[in-house]
Amino acid sequence: MKKFKSPVVWWEYLKITIVLIFSAITGAVSFNFFFIPANVYASGLNGFAQLFTGISAEYFNIQMETGLIILLLNIPIAILGWFKIGKTFTMLSFMSSFLVSILMVFLPVVQLTPDPIMNALFGGVIGGAGVGFALKYGFSTGGMDIIAMVLAQTTGKTIGNLMMVMNAIIAITAGALFGWEYSFYTILSIFAFTKVVDAIHTSHQKVTALIVTTDPDTLVEAIHKQLVRGITVLPATGGYSKTNRAVLMVVISRYEIYSLEQAVKESDAAAFVNFMQTNSVLGEFLSSDQQKQRRASEVR
Repeated sequence: MKKFKSPVVWWEYLKITIVLIFSAITGAVSFNFFFIPANVYASGLNGFAQLFTGISAEYFNIQMETGLIILLLNIPIAILGWFKIGKTFTMLSFMSSFLVSILMVFLPVVQLTPDPIMNALFGGVIGGAGVGFALKYGFSTGGMDIIAMVLAQTTGKTIGNLMMVMNAIIAITAGALFGWEYSFYTILSIFAFTKVVDAIHTSHQKVTALIVTTDPDTLVEAIHKQLVRGITVLPATGGYSKTNRAVLMVVISRYEIYSLEQAVKESDAAAFVNFMQTNSVLGEFLSSDQQKQRRASEVR
């Protein structure tokens, strides 16, 4: 008999779909309503696409759709994400970038305000909100997000700060080619973008999860299917019910919170989870690449 997915799983699929659509809409709106009308350049690969179309129009008199260029530039980056980040992450990210590109082509370019500073701020905040929530739910909007994710996992730096470094070339190029005032507006938009991304998704930070459960063995197995992390099982007794329980203690990165939550919901929906900020850890804490290597050695 066919086994149907639980309502919890379907609800998670629905949330991811909603966030994917939300991130695509915010990306397209930030471009067509704020960045493009004010000649403000966005963060990441999208900013490079703007520069490309701007240079082609200004110096070669060739008009190109920014959305189409974004889609084409995302193809090689999607290949990088497929091998370094994960298949599900990459597929969702490419779907998001595809939707952004389509919406940018069909949405009109509308100037809501002539003030370039307002355009830079609102464009950065709206675009950053879409990227931040996408990263929080296990994917991105493509482009530099994927490159920053790879670097963040290997260096431990914040995604926002890595994006800031990579985006410096956009601001300098925009200023040199089109006027230094555009460089200022671009820096302002990138600053707002990165602050919003880091506020919503700070994957470099580590947290300690304390999970109270009556079925520790099942939960440990479920977590290990998702993550390669050490789990300490502590005996516990309910203060009110006096029933025997267990407390699982595991240290993870914020990037892994979503995966841990899914493991808990699918194996023990009644479990109580408390996430606590962790300042630092001593001992072995595997990076994403080290986790993949550990899984590969276990398979062999």
